[in-house]
Amino acid sequence: MKICCNVALLELFKKQFKRRNRLTKKTFVSFVLIFTLFCGLNISCQKSPEHVTANTTLSPIEQLGKKIFFDTNLSSPEGQACGSCHSPFVGWTGPDSAINAEEAVYEGAVPGRFGNTKPPSAAYAGDSPVLYRDDEGTFVGGLFWNGRAAGFDLGDPLAEQAMGPFLNPLEQNIKEENVIEIILASEYADLFEKVWGSGSLDPKNDIQGTFEKIARSIAAFERSAEVNPFSSKFDEFWRRAKTAELDVAEIDEINWEGFKDLGLEDDELEGLMIFNTKGMCAECHVLTSVNGKPPLFTDFTYDNLGVPRNPDNPFYSMPVEWNPDGDNWVDKGLGGFLETGEKYTEFAEENYGKQKVPTLRNVDLRQSETFVKAYTHNGFFKTLKEIVHFYNARDVDSENWPPPEFLENVNVDEMGDLGLMDHEEDLIVIFMTTLSDKN
Repeated sequence: MKICCNVALLELFKKQFKRRNRLTKKTFVSFVLIFTLFCGLNISCQKSPEHVTANTTLSPIEQLGKKIFFDTNLSSPEGQACGSCHSPFVGWTGPDSAINAEEAVYEGAVPGRFGNTKPPSAAYAGDSPVLYRDDEGTFVGGLFWNGRAAGFDLGDPLAEQAMGPFLNPLEQNIKEENVIEIILASEYADLFEKVWGSGSLDPKNDIQGTFEKIARSIAAFERSAEVNPFSSKFDEFWRRAKTAELDVAEIDEINWEGFKDLGLEDDELEGLMIFNTKGMCAECHVLTSVNGKPPLFTDFTYDNLGVPRNPDNPFYSMPVEWNPDGDNWVDKGLGGFLETGEKYTEFAEENYGKQKVPTLRNVDLRQSETFVKAYTHNGFFKTLKEIVHFYNARDVDSENWPPPEFLENVNVDEMGDLGLMDHEEDLIVIFMTTLSDKN
């Protein structure tokens, strides 16, 4: 019998279920046997994330970033890596279907500690600029749902984002010097010095500078072709359209049939047309090319969609040390970050409740048809159909949506009562399934 079990998945299963007191030793052993049998039958077997190649060659700094990204020793207690919450098999976001189906927020390295938002995708984020306010008063750039990895310090939001989870007591819960010491003792310490120079791993005299190099290495991997392969069915269509001198960003009700036979099925193509017209999805998840590459399906801005609060979010029950507001806590989004600094404090109130517009790439990438993904910053929605319907009919009187998590600044111009028919919603969902990268 061929054994191809993913040891990393076994450890993830053991860790997650033990923390919830749902797993006895006997049950775990039974799971191992069943999982091994399934792997022997070649059912749903996959390589562990650290061995994903994506048919590409990584540069030394990208190799280094990958080693760090998947190193489960870089937390306190050890056991949690960046890749624990950002799995390539589900679009570089949360890999646990059971968590996604309920709380959507992942437990940190310390049992019982949870952050307040679901993991965003770690892919296709490298083009987000340093946070700025444009001529129309709209904030653009930065990373994390609330933009707090603004790029003000390093000039690179992706590198600043890479720093955050290590130091967050609700996530990896580890100090800079400890991260450096662990890498110094690792099997890839030589690779670090090959990339950054002899003596560059310095946990005593240059803690901040060395930690910055670690973050920039992770950012290099997250910008690599392995993480951003542009290998989806849509990408093949986009390239064929470009060769035919057709601009996908201009697709509409009149010309959409002229895009047939370029790689999308008719229902997928019609879904794209609705996405770009009546559905108004492309107002934020834009179809414009970036640096000659296919579109990223985000304009890097922020919006309050009127998403209801997720009552299963475990952050509501975090101790006062982490959540002094308890069950009354409200996610202020971008405005909450802006009010903590000086540069844009005056614009905080008008940006309360606004969250980063995510890329839609890999939005439906999942390990099986039954695998649950969570959507929006708090994971309130569990299916693409559900969130598309919310966009379409949030403000329709006959609908009974819970109130928005944050009442002010809700976007009423591009969503809420779009008048889409049920089959048109379905077509948009069908189109979005074409955005999954091929393994």
